[in-house]
Amino acid sequence: MKKLGIVVTDPDDWTADALVQEARKRGFETFCLNLGKLETSIGKDIEHIADGVKLSGLDAIVIRDMGPGKNDAHVFRFDVLQELEESGKIMINPPAAIQNAANKFHASCLISKAGISTPETFVSQETETAIDVIEKMKDAVVKPVFGYKGLGIKRIKNNKVIGPDGNAENTTVYDFLSESINEKGIAYIQEFIENPGRDIRAFVVDGKVIGAIYRKAPDGWWLNNLSQGGTPQRCELTKEQEKMCIDAAGAIGAVFAGVDIIESDDRCFVLEVNATPSGAGIYKSLNINVAEHIIDTIENRL
Repeated sequence: MKKLGIVVTDPDDWTADALVQEARKRGFETFCLNLGKLETSIGKDIEHIADGVKLSGLDAIVIRDMGPGKNDAHVFRFDVLQELEESGKIMINPPAAIQNAANKFHASCLISKAGISTPETFVSQETETAIDVIEKMKDAVVKPVFGYKGLGIKRIKNNKVIGPDGNAENTTVYDFLSESINEKGIAYIQEFIENPGRDIRAFVVDGKVIGAIYRKAPDGWWLNNLSQGGTPQRCELTKEQEKMCIDAAGAIGAVFAGVDIIESDDRCFVLEVNATPSGAGIYKSLNINVAEHIIDTIENRL
């Protein structure tokens, strides 16, 4: 019996549960692994163990999330996964792809180098320079380089810091940027793309788009993430959009990805690529189970 490890922190996670159910249906012996419990012993041999499971005995590993932890812990977890991949383990996604996607700055560079349209982006370590850039853009978004679920994203327009709900916040642009740079060391700035009040999340598995949804922002909001109150709706991609999503996932190196694109009047832009996306939204909207496609990919590679 083939053995599959599913790396997940939350035992009630929808996507992890779907993967477990689908894998067991196909005859896999499955193990849920919390990397917060990962341990390694190095002697004559090297053994990595998580939740009592020897990772060397697994045939494939699906990474749903890396789990919370401090910098050294995250480096350790990625190093172990990299070593397992080098030993021949099937990894979805490869650890390098997860690292590429998690770092929005690096992801933007990879997407741009692949010739894929992405919003104009600027990164600065100086508050005054960041303010000058934002004034030239006129309408900009400031994001954490390492962020998720739309948390910490602000819009700056008309010399005001605007929260996801469209309301101005009680801080000056200078103070906001200065605080951000003092805390993070940089300001990651992108132009705001005027759009129809929605963006697109497309799901790519093994070089194919298996489905896509619109994420429509609540009334008055400008941020579309489902975790921020956005509503999923069916989306039919154009051939150009489909190719853009496949190319973006490829640029990151992801086997399974959620690619976020946004439409302006005359073109589309890739906002970012998520290499550990939830499959709940597309299942509820389109009855497409990403777990089926991921397990298909694993079976094809074994």
